[in-house]
Amino acid sequence: MIATAIAPADAASESYLLDTMFRLRARVFGGRLNWEVTVEEGRERDRFDDLAVSYIIIVDEGGEAIASARLLPALGPTMLVDVFPELLGDRPFVPHARMVESSRFCVDTETKAAAAGAFGLNEATVFLFAGILEWCLAKGMTEIATVTDLRFERILKRVAWPLARYGKPRLIGNVMSVAGSLPVSDEHFQALRPAAYRSTLSTCFRCAA
Repeated sequence: MIATAIAPADAASESYLLDTMFRLRARVFGGRLNWEVTVEEGRERDRFDDLAVSYIIIVDEGGEAIASARLLPALGPTMLVDVFPELLGDRPFVPHARMVESSRFCVDTETKAAAAGAFGLNEATVFLFAGILEWCLAKGMTEIATVTDLRFERILKRVAWPLARYGKPRLIGNVMSVAGSLPVSDEHFQALRPAAYRSTLSTCFRCAA
């Protein structure tokens, strides 16, 4: 496995990898999790994929996506503000230039590459955590806003990357959901990075750290 990033300018040259990612999202969100999402021709996309979005993708040996997350500038349109504002609660949400929103976090739990790894989680999940943090560090980001479910919030707590909630959990569709922020730091990256972690994201000093 290797972590990589696809920026808006790379979309055309990385069309195959992106296609495997959208198909993975359809299997995870439209299938296994039974979310209320739009799946067309076996691919899950929404209007946020048409924005200036970056993707962190964990790629298997066959060159296909086995885990991915979508990162959007927090100062632009986001799912948190435009789709799930009821999750903001009483805590002020103050987006800034060094904040991104992470959404559509998904992992193919059926692949052999998703075998158990650190923290009792499958390795692809921890690779994706590390990839998101590494990308954020390289871009000078300091904070990640996200909407997730309570099960995933417990996973974040288990890996010592706890979510600071914006508001109380609410039922969204058939899922108890919560919104909050995650800190970005080199300490979190070093603590979460698996021993076998590889990526195309970082500067040399981070690769060698």
